[in-house]
Amino acid sequence: MFEGLLSPVHLIVIFAVAMLIFGPKRLPDLGRSLGSGLKEFKAGLDGKDDKDEAARKLEEKSGDSSHTS
Repeated sequence: MFEGLLSPVHLIVIFAVAMLIFGPKRLPDLGRSLGSGLKEFKAGLDGKDDKDEAARKLEEKSGDSSHTS
């Protein structure tokens, strides 16, 4: 059913339609936000969270300094 969907002709048509809908100025921003959204989604699936990781590092640093003094 979707065998020829990613052929070069189809990709050009999809790109042309996206250019007409979003315009050349908004298309890079759209791609960037889509990429960051996918990155956050994958991190969420893995259970990684930057805020939790930063808090753990801060606790480790404060815990290490109290043990050395």
